[in-house]
Amino acid sequence: MLRAIFSPDNPVWRFFILVGKIWWLNILWLVCSLPIVTIGASTTALIYGCMKLRKDEGYPTNNFFKSFKENFRQATALWLIYLIVGAAIIAGLIFWNYSTMPGSKIAWAILFAVGIFYSISLMYVFAIQSKFVNPVKDTIVYSILMAFANLKNTILIFMILAGLVLANLFTYFAVNFFTLNFGLGVVVYWVSLHYQIVFDKYIPEQKVEESYLDKLERESKQEKRRR
Repeated sequence: MLRAIFSPDNPVWRFFILVGKIWWLNILWLVCSLPIVTIGASTTALIYGCMKLRKDEGYPTNNFFKSFKENFRQATALWLIYLIVGAAIIAGLIFWNYSTMPGSKIAWAILFAVGIFYSISLMYVFAIQSKFVNPVKDTIVYSILMAFANLKNTILIFMILAGLVLANLFTYFAVNFFTLNFGLGVVVYWVSLHYQIVFDKYIPEQKVEESYLDKLERESKQEKRRR
């Protein structure tokens, strides 16, 4: 009985092991994000690590740093682009909201629409970077195209991330502390399911080469059907 309880195949133990791996990925993300400029690379690595964890492939630490190293340049470039554009959008919205210039409301509405496209792209861009090899420009374009081509999953991802943001904006410090130390990993692990559903549509199926014995068996069956 004790052997069954402490067996690695026990569902309870498997759950706690999974929780521990998610927590560790979250800690790796937090540590590697401390320089601020590396947030893009660490976020890409966190998403990659969670997607690998879902498939039970490799080890969390190895997966994280593999992605961090391979995607560092492009993920950092993407992060700086989105940081600057995001800051410009927020500054523009504040400016036009308080402006009394003619057409200020129209300018605010246009900028708000741009902000929506920006937010939608941001939900996908680092996930795409973690999964596909493309130039920065193409990654940004694909982040918008994939989002609108998979609206159901995009809406679900938005609801999950919006819930996380709202929980941290309107609750106590304990929630912010929990999010930084564990919650972000849980949310990314949850969201990675939807990323996988979307990405699987764009990954061609690998054809398994038929062995000699399989070929003989197939030909034998075809011969019997002819008879």
